[in-house]
This record gives sequence, structure tokens and C-alpha cells, in this order.
Amino acid sequence: MTIVANREQVSSPIKMRIFAVHNAVLAAVLVWVVEVHVLGIHLGIRFGTGTATTLGLAQIIGVSLMVSLAGWALLSFMERRVSRAATLWTLIAVGVVLASLALPLTATTSTTAMIGLIVMHLLVGAGSIPFMYRSSATRSARTA
Repeated sequence: MTIVANREQVSSPIKMRIFAVHNAVLAAVLVWVVEVHVLGIHLGIRFGTGTATTLGLAQIIGVSLMVSLAGWALLSFMERRVSRAATLWTLIAVGVVLASLALPLTATTSTTAMIGLIVMHLLVGAGSIPFMYRSSATRSARTA
């Protein structure tokens, strides 16, 4: 299933940001379904010597929703206080995605879980960051 949005469908910054959040959650859910139900990957994580935890759909939806909404809030805040907010926000967002890779690299219970979570993190970022950037009022004001 492919979802395509043209400029008219997501013309306002709010619609574009809702679309970005939607993309983040949808990417996470689709990746989880493929990895867990199609490929049979056990997405387990363990912090230190604690017990292993399996990541379920609720955690995947919750974290992707929370992180994308936090990105929206940060971009809105920065647009009111920082010049070139869209560019700076994009650098921060990419940095957060890269930093988030520390979890799969250090806390997963298997190599397949590590690869699966890395793919998920990258696709969530790729599904939301470009749309948040394009929605920026500061970017739109410069290009108009």
C-alpha cells in the first residue's frame, strides 16, 4: 500500500505536520508487522543485566507517536525563537535519529532484533523529518 499526498492535500503547515506524524506511526507499524509477523523477528531488548522485554505494537505506536509529536513541538517552538529554524531543527532531528540508534546497538537481545530496530528507527525518521521540514513557516517565508 502506497500513500501519496500532493500539495493540495497537505497544503497547510498543520496538515503537513499531521501527515508527518501519521507517516512516523505508519512506518513504525508497518515495519513491526513485517519484522514480527512476516520475518519472525523477536524484537527483544535488555538494559544491563535486567530481564529481556519484547517490544509489542503498543510500545511501537506509543514511542513513534510521542517522538514525532515532540519533534513537532520543538519545531513550533524554534520557529518562534530562532532564525533558520527549519534548517536547525532538521539537523537536530537527524541527530536524534542517529542517537536513537544507540538503543538497538547496545540493548537488543539478538542481531536480527538489532537490524530490525535500526531499520525501524531510520524509516520513522525518513517518514517524518522531510514533511516537518517542508511544513516550516520560516522555510516557507524564505522560499515564497
